[in-house]
Amino acid sequence: METTMIVNGGDSIVTNGGGGVDDVYGEDTATEDQLITPWTVSVASGYSLMRDPHHNKGLAFSEKERDAHYLRGLLPPAISSQELQEKKLMHNLRQYKVPLQRYVAMMDLQERNERLFYKLLIDNVEELLPVVYTPTVGEACQKYGSIFRRPQGLYISLKEKGKILEVLKNWPERNIQVIVVTDGERILGLGDLGCQGMGIPVGKLSLYTALGGIRPSACLPVTIDVGTNNDKLLNDEFYIGLKQKRETGQEYSELLEEFMTAVKRNYGEKVLIQFEDFANHNAFELLEKYRNSHLVFNDDIQGTASVVLAGLLSALKLVGGTLADHRFLFLGAGEAGTGIAELIALEISKQTQVAIEETRKKIWLVDSKGLIVRSRVESLQHFKKPWAHEHEPVKGLLDAVKAIKPTVLIGSSGVGRTFTKEVVEAMTSFNEKPLILALSNPTSQSECTAEEAYTWSEGRAIYASGSPFDPVEYDGKVFVPGQANNAYIFPGFGLGLIMSGAIRVHDDMLLAASEALAAQLKEENFEKGLIYPPFSNIRKISANIAADVAAKAYELGLASSLPRPKDLVKFAESCMYSPIYQSYR
Repeated sequence: METTMIVNGGDSIVTNGGGGVDDVYGEDTATEDQLITPWTVSVASGYSLMRDPHHNKGLAFSEKERDAHYLRGLLPPAISSQELQEKKLMHNLRQYKVPLQRYVAMMDLQERNERLFYKLLIDNVEELLPVVYTPTVGEACQKYGSIFRRPQGLYISLKEKGKILEVLKNWPERNIQVIVVTDGERILGLGDLGCQGMGIPVGKLSLYTALGGIRPSACLPVTIDVGTNNDKLLNDEFYIGLKQKRETGQEYSELLEEFMTAVKRNYGEKVLIQFEDFANHNAFELLEKYRNSHLVFNDDIQGTASVVLAGLLSALKLVGGTLADHRFLFLGAGEAGTGIAELIALEISKQTQVAIEETRKKIWLVDSKGLIVRSRVESLQHFKKPWAHEHEPVKGLLDAVKAIKPTVLIGSSGVGRTFTKEVVEAMTSFNEKPLILALSNPTSQSECTAEEAYTWSEGRAIYASGSPFDPVEYDGKVFVPGQANNAYIFPGFGLGLIMSGAIRVHDDMLLAASEALAAQLKEENFEKGLIYPPFSNIRKISANIAADVAAKAYELGLASSLPRPKDLVKFAESCMYSPIYQSYR
């Protein structure tokens, strides 16, 4: 069945039975739905309209809309405003004591009433971010088979090999601007969750919309299913993925190559493909392989690096000195650790005009075998080799802290409780204000809690974590821990790429995003010891990040949307999707 939308000026947009939209204006470049209210002439019955999450308004349908769209009798007589609906839902959500129940309730709302879901998320971002993303999304992925109701993205398994282009065409939306894809092998700090990793792309894309203003219909979550090495899942009768060991090597490469080729062919050169939660060996290879042919971004390597660098730049106002004056020690030398280290080295190189080979020497990494040093270089994976500096071997983290005497300690190991009392005390012994970033997710994997950091450092530490922690009172003073959450960066970063029509991601864009985020902190934030701004202002923050990323794309000659808008911040704000209900007639 076809329905027709009459848009202003009398132009019509025909929506096909699959739900895709033929945009009469050509390529849909803005992130709002055609930037206008879709006046609809309903051909389908009102019952179908109420079950379409894109257009359903529940009790907010007016008397006129109920008459025009055959809704009489299908709804109770009361009419509620969107604000009243939001108030009721927040009241209901707060009744749930178990975070996973809140997650399921939010997912149900997204399936029922998309605009109300985003209104809730935008207006209550600090309260609901931990529900729709870390830490609750980790538990949701572990139990995804049990809570699975309706597919929220595309599942591309080995069964679809040779047919991926056809599979992409099964998705109802045509104008896709952002794809978040995972193969489920390294979900947060929880390991191989196979097909159940879909919770991550779904969660990330809901944040792209809520925090960055990318319209929901332009977002596509994808899970590549090549099996799982998780025996518990393979033996779980409710597991929703392929019940086989994980495929590797040529078979894996061919499937990914077919996927990347099909995406570009179906959605064009400018679709952003964000790799999410791939295991180290694949993450680095995929980014390296496709960065020169596709618009690709790895959030674990590049997004984490950008948000951490932003925190370090703002922390300088609290600890003093320039970035080049500090010494950095990492626990963890995987995607996050080496990605952050490289971006710090790039920023120091940019500030000091010193070659990056030299600036890397200020940064030391510890992996499972101890400090990464020159004598280990032959046995190191390629991405660790740039960090092998001259030093005698050192086994554990505590000994490395004592030997290197870092001013900044960064945890990206995925292993909880590794910043022990002795480690924090050692950091405090030679730093007036030790900077401690415990970045591993979810909360259970954090290297130390906020309370531990403040207590063991006698209130002197400047602390931020990957997952949220409540404020801590120590010695009569309240400390508010920062959250080095990638959600500060990737929504604005993606918006900047889309609105400039960028065709490639350049490292300078990541530096621009970091500097833009650091610039958003105000004096009252620093007074609380914060190195990240409050999330309540995230859409404004995202607009500023998008503007600086877009400016860099234009400067580098990588932008295709011409002419360049005069005021990029205002343009970013004008592109943002609004969750306010639209009027139908």
